[in-house]
Amino acid sequence: MSIEERYLDTHAGSAKLHAKASQVLPNGVTHDARHLRPFPVYVARAAGSKKWDVDGHEYVDYVMGHGALLLGHSHPVVAEAAMRQLPLGTHYGASHALEAEWAEEVVRLVPSAEVVRFTSSGTEATLMALRLARAATGRPGLLKFERHFHGWHDYVIGTSTYGAAAPVGVPEATLESVAVVPPDMAVVRETLAGRPDIGAVIVEASGASSGAVPLTRGFLKELESHLRAQGIIFIMDEVVTGFRWSVGGVQLIEGVMPDITALAKVLAGGFPGGAVAGRRDLMERLEFPAPGVKADKIGHPGTFNANPLSSAAGVACLREIADGTHQGAADARAKELRAGMNTVLAELGMRGAIYGESSVFKILLGVDCEPLATDRHGLDLPPALLERGTPSEVSRQMQLSLLNRGVFFFGNAGIVSSAHTSADIAHTIDSWRSALQELRAEGIL
Repeated sequence: MSIEERYLDTHAGSAKLHAKASQVLPNGVTHDARHLRPFPVYVARAAGSKKWDVDGHEYVDYVMGHGALLLGHSHPVVAEAAMRQLPLGTHYGASHALEAEWAEEVVRLVPSAEVVRFTSSGTEATLMALRLARAATGRPGLLKFERHFHGWHDYVIGTSTYGAAAPVGVPEATLESVAVVPPDMAVVRETLAGRPDIGAVIVEASGASSGAVPLTRGFLKELESHLRAQGIIFIMDEVVTGFRWSVGGVQLIEGVMPDITALAKVLAGGFPGGAVAGRRDLMERLEFPAPGVKADKIGHPGTFNANPLSSAAGVACLREIADGTHQGAADARAKELRAGMNTVLAELGMRGAIYGESSVFKILLGVDCEPLATDRHGLDLPPALLERGTPSEVSRQMQLSLLNRGVFFFGNAGIVSSAHTSADIAHTIDSWRSALQELRAEGIL
């Protein structure tokens, strides 16, 4: 029985639900990353490092709420805070004490945060960050980096380069205001010198696509210095890295102070929530002017901004992770996993690499890359190789084979939580070995 045949044979419940969903949802999914042929797994419940599908299969989970669940699924501290809030109301349509408490935790933990404004997602956070920068500088242009992902709104759409044709549904006029360059300071300097309309630069703190193409050491510090000298707003996207890479994100590790920081994911403890945090003088552009004072105000509604349920979960989560213990535990497990998976590649003589930093791992398979039986950051790998990534069919079959063995990866990547155990890591490495052998036997690798 082939990998795909086994998957079809053992996931009848998911197949049935997907057929139903496909009648009312494009491709039957609600997020592009959940698309998987012949159909995705449908999950019924989750706890800690595990989740269970509608067919009764148990998985060690490495999606972890797309990175939101540093503490794992349904952590008692967060779950109890949400349950206490639920009967009190989910949406007051009014101010409440928890929103200020949540903001206080962000200011306490994030070095650059003086004032906070909450949104409902990371995409909304980067959108607000750009608007604040334009208002402060009076310049509409933006510089972003190739493959750096900042959500799905028009100004930051996650293509590598825009090229001659606009991405589907995005106006050419919008793209003309955006310069897309490689993360190379010589190119950055040259581009900014020739584009006086650019008032802001946005960067994914981990490097492109949550570290799939990591930034070189010292790049963020050099970028900060140049932008400061030029009076250009420095926006750091810490939606993925915030509170995960360290309590204060990458900016704490690297010692940089962005003007504006975009946050989400861990921020809300697994509930919907994003935030923009930054310099007081920039954030005050959201304030209503005093009576009789003429000043331009940036408008910002948002029905679910800092709703009581997300606020309760967010406060509980940030207080729980504030001492760095959970980050350390997740990082240690991820390091163990990366090294173990690389050891298997080397033992089997299969070319590829598992790399990453903090509690994230990335997978390269079916590419010309010498295996090393150790943990790898990825800076030793050619950027062009990282950008190409794993061939799509190899990735698909790998995911199916691992799902058949009770391991749930996030495409060609994964995210580790503090809830993962040594037993989870051991099971994953054993499953990885078996999956690679199966891929080789079927001629896929």
